[in-house]
Parts: sequence; structure tokens; C-alpha cells
Amino acid sequence: MTYDLLIVGAGPAGLSAAIRFKQLANDASKELSVCVLEKGAQVGAHILSGAVIDPKALDELIPEWHQLGAPLTTEVKQEHFYWLTAENKYKFPMRFLPPLMLNDGNYIGSLGELCQWLAIQAESLGVEIYPGFSAVDVIFTETGALKGVVTGDLGLDATGAQKAEFSPGIEIHASYTFFAEGTRGSLTKKAEDHFQLRGPDNFQKYGIGLKEIWEVSPDKHQLGLVEHSVGWPLTNNTGGGSFLYHYGKNLVSIGFIVHLDYQNPYLSPFEEFQRFKKHPQVRSVLEGGRRISYGARAISEGGIQSLPELVFAGGVLIGCSAGMVNVPRIKGSHNAMKSGMLAAEAAFEAMESGRANDRLDGYMAKLQSSWVWKDLYRVRNAKPWISRLGTFVGGFFSVAELWLTSIGLNLPWTIKHKQPDHLCTKLTTESEPIYYEKPDNKLSFDRLSSIALSNIAHEHNQPCHLKLKNEQVPIQYNLKYFGAPEQLYCPAGVYEVISIPEGSKLQINAQNCIHCKTCDIKDPRQNINWVPPEGGSGPIYSQM
Repeated sequence: MTYDLLIVGAGPAGLSAAIRFKQLANDASKELSVCVLEKGAQVGAHILSGAVIDPKALDELIPEWHQLGAPLTTEVKQEHFYWLTAENKYKFPMRFLPPLMLNDGNYIGSLGELCQWLAIQAESLGVEIYPGFSAVDVIFTETGALKGVVTGDLGLDATGAQKAEFSPGIEIHASYTFFAEGTRGSLTKKAEDHFQLRGPDNFQKYGIGLKEIWEVSPDKHQLGLVEHSVGWPLTNNTGGGSFLYHYGKNLVSIGFIVHLDYQNPYLSPFEEFQRFKKHPQVRSVLEGGRRISYGARAISEGGIQSLPELVFAGGVLIGCSAGMVNVPRIKGSHNAMKSGMLAAEAAFEAMESGRANDRLDGYMAKLQSSWVWKDLYRVRNAKPWISRLGTFVGGFFSVAELWLTSIGLNLPWTIKHKQPDHLCTKLTTESEPIYYEKPDNKLSFDRLSSIALSNIAHEHNQPCHLKLKNEQVPIQYNLKYFGAPEQLYCPAGVYEVISIPEGSKLQINAQNCIHCKTCDIKDPRQNINWVPPEGGSGPIYSQM
């Protein structure tokens, strides 16, 4: 199959690119085709975000979004920021926070539901969207340019043999291919390797975000309230924080973020999240409520100094495939959407001028002159300060620097990240064990009962999508030196060390995977490679 534009991923970046491209084509009465591939069973199935959404890009893309019924109806009315200790909270005066960290004019909602709405707008313009199709490989021309992608085979058993319902994957070619896979995309990694898009010093940095949706008692619900916190239960040298957003009908979005450059191999982001919910500040909101959704997702946190080259022959990286999250704001969807729009404009202009298949260098020029670049550039040192100096001192320097940039000062320094996240983990012999309480099944829960709320749909008899480069590393290296940290950093119980007659073995419960990709990031030897499973597999998130 051949298209003018192929987009891998129906998230905010990919859908915005598709909409903008078709807007331009339709306005010019041009018959240009757009295909969007989505590995989830439906659009929005794999989308997870806080989400307090800055509507800036949406205002530009679809100015009449209010009238068209976009699912953003809860405007932020009040917000608080806390430093937590084990028993207390200390409110930080909002007037002391830099203006860019405030949420005036933003909306609380579900990014997954917004993507479903964007998909409807895209299809009304003539965009073809195919959910349930994983793009598993890339195709290159004879000159080495990107030609397109290959979708995954359907109907293979665990050994790779064809079942009765087998259907082979297909090649999809395009003049331009946009990778909008989100954080740590499998095809993005291949493009980075093939085109050498990353140098040794601009590696990406990550966090893991865990999130639940609760339905709380009406008397505890404060529509439009946004709360953030740092501190307990994390130590000062472990970056991260929390959010509670009140929206909809008695709904609270509660989440916890842990930066994946944490050092202690005994730390479990999932268990830290469970501890957090027992804090008096949080308990008072959740008690008597009902948990209705759970999920987790890796977050690109490196900022502008971690961006790879975004343009290569035949395609570009947009959104979180590139890494456009503004860490201090805990926001990236507005930047993702705008990056997709700019890439679409560059592609349309190239096709109009007869330069189809050329490098889209116009995309980079547009991006660097846009508010996205300004948004990322002024916060570039926030994450490095915290990583180097800890949450308390590093946070102080970050806030001070953000105040200086907010008044128009152009600071001449850019702090580099020290090392990739997988190299930050210390040996167990250098670390203090962490002991976590058993779940009470009221506020805290285990992994298996949690992932049941993620509506996971994996065909058990299909090839494992979590590939070990070396079968011996998990036991001979990870277990020996780090205590098998994959059992702890995975938020879904995918990995467990079991006893066998020969000793120990790492068992991979791939059917539990919620596609957060933390294992692909944090494994000490980079021995785990996440690839898309059969199309349509994975979580089907609700209201996330």
C-alpha cells in the first residue's frame, strides 16, 4: 500500500499531523492521502497522561474545538503545591512559583479521550486510521532513505508458527513517514541507529509515571482542583513527585512519577506509589472512594539537550518519539501536537514544490522558530539541576533559573546530563534495602489486581514481545549484582525470578505487560528489547 504521508502512532502528535496535512491539502484541493497506524486495539487504548492539558496547540489546530464537543470541559480553578513529609504537608505559596508552572487557562481531562475525538476529526477530513496494526519494521530504499514500514504478522503462536487464522503483515510505503510512537518507540530506535541520529552525549532521560482514576465521595470532590507535591515517600536523591486532579463527575486522577535515574536497586516505583496514597493528605481524599483505572507509562524527561536529530531521509520524529516534554510543567501534549502540525506543514510544502521524498529540513527550521522550541529551551536545566543536586537544592536552583528566564534573561549555560538512566543504578552491596508493606486493598493494591483495571488483552499463545539479547544476563549479572531489579521497576509483574532444578531463571509473564517500556530503559545491561506484540494487544485504557 502506498500513501503520500504515513504516520506511525495515533497519539496527539500523530493525529495533529494528520489533521493539519489534510487541512492544507483540502484547502488547496489536492488529493493527498494520509494513513495512520495505531498498535492499540482502538485509538486511545495505549494513551496515558496526567492530564492537565494546555490547549494552545488545539486552539491553533481546531479553533472551534469547544463548539465541536472536544472532551475538555473542566478548566483549572485552583491549584496547590506541597512538600510532603511522612505525616505532614507544607504548602508552597503559588506566587513564588514561576509563571510557566501555573495552570491558568488549562484543562483537566483524559488525553485518551481527546485522542479519540481527534481521530473523529481526522477521519472527517479523509484520513485513514487503522487501529490494531503494529508497525514492526522499517523499509529503506536502495540509497538508504526510509521508504516505509512493515506491519506485524497476525496469527502466530508462541513458537512463531502460523496458526489457522494467520495473516501476514504488509508493506506500507509513503513519500514521508512520521514516527509518532511516543516514548522509546521501537521503530524510532531503529531509525536512530540507521541514520545515526544520536551522538554519545545527547542520550534521552526518562521517568515512569503511574496513574489511577478514582471515583471519590461528592463531598471530597473539588472540581477543577490541581495539586502537585514533591518529597515523601521519595528520598532527596530520588527525583519525582505526584499529582491529584479533580475533574468530571467526582473523578480524581492521581499519579506518581519517579525519575528513572534513581540509584537504589531495591526501589519499586509501583510500591512507592502505593505508599504515597497512604499519606494523610491523600488518604483524606481517596477513603470511601473506588478505584476504576490503572496504568503506567515511561516519560521522556531529557529536554532539549536530549533531542536526537529529528529529520532524516524519508521521515521525521515528532512528539514524544523525539522527547518534547516540559518537565517542570509536567506537560508535553501541547508540544507534541504542535510538532506534528509543523512537520505536516513542511511535508505539504515539500510536495507542493515537487520535492517529495527530499529531507524535510523545513520541519526543523519551523520547529526552532516556534513556541515549542522556546518552551523547551527555557526549562532545559530543570531536570539536570535536580539530578545533580537532589530534589531540595536542585529544585531551588531550577525554580530560581525559571524565574530568571521568565523575566526575559537568556542564560548562557546548558547543563548536560551525566549518564543514561540504566547506568545510574548502584549495586545491592552499596544500597539500603527498602521494605514495603502488604497492600490493604483499600488504598494500596498489588500489581495483578491493578493491571486487571488496565483491561489487558494479550493472546497468550503469541510470540513474546520482550526480547532478551542474552538469556544468561538476568541471572548471572542482574540478580547477582542488582538483586534482579526488573522484578521491582516493572509496574505490572511481568518479570519474576523462579527456582528451577539448575538454580534460578527469569520468567517473563508477557501477558501482563502494559507497554510502559520501563524495562527497555532501566535494565542495567540494556539486555531487554521491547517490540510491539501482535496488533491490538496490550492495555485498553479507560479515561486515562
